[in-house]
Amino acid sequence: MTADTINGLFEAFASLMILNHARVLYRDKLVRGISIVSVMFFFAWGVWNLYYYPTLGQMFSFWCGIAVVIANATWTGMLLFYSYRK
Repeated sequence: MTADTINGLFEAFASLMILNHARVLYRDKLVRGISIVSVMFFFAWGVWNLYYYPTLGQMFSFWCGIAVVIANATWTGMLLFYSYRK
């Protein structure tokens, strides 16, 4: 396996884990113990990767990175929604 494939698989698995966070948040509809600053940092890192991976020629990581950014944007939006819904 190439480094791109291994990294892309990590990215793909990360997107599934982030979607699991969103699933649990949807079920509980309650935000506790989450720092929006940390979430925004990792969201920004994901967006950076969408620029960075193509410069390295790592297109599998890029495509899986899109899934991470979409999942993180969904979860971040849900965090904000449920945080201010009260």
